[in-house]
Amino acid sequence: MNPNLDLLRDFFAAINRNDMDAMAACFAPGVVRTEPEGWDTAGTHIGVEAVRANVSKGRATWAEGSCDPEKYLVGAERIVVYLHARVRLASSNEWVGGRFADGFVLADGKILEYRTFWERRDALAWAGITDEETE
Repeated sequence: MNPNLDLLRDFFAAINRNDMDAMAACFAPGVVRTEPEGWDTAGTHIGVEAVRANVSKGRATWAEGSCDPEKYLVGAERIVVYLHARVRLASSNEWVGGRFADGFVLADGKILEYRTFWERRDALAWAGITDEETE
């Protein structure tokens, strides 16, 4: 078992059950969250409360659904998680979703950096990781 992967599994489980306290407990005090352009939550957010607010804002748009890890790729200093989101937004009866990746830097059992990438290949390049299945 890899304690870093256990932390990330707990992190995504907390988001899926909308438990923002458990999610925020995964962050280091100076955590940095970067979300790409294209959403209301885009930008860089620094510190536990700012990142918690960012994730809470995005999660609050869901009526139901989940964002499920499909694959964990561990590099020397960074981890990439392939994700599949499938949610029904509170403003709609339609289900939406897609596949993307999050990148993480962890230390001392906490998340220091948390980045979202719409393209998985961009996450791999950021982390310096190769995935034979995507090449």
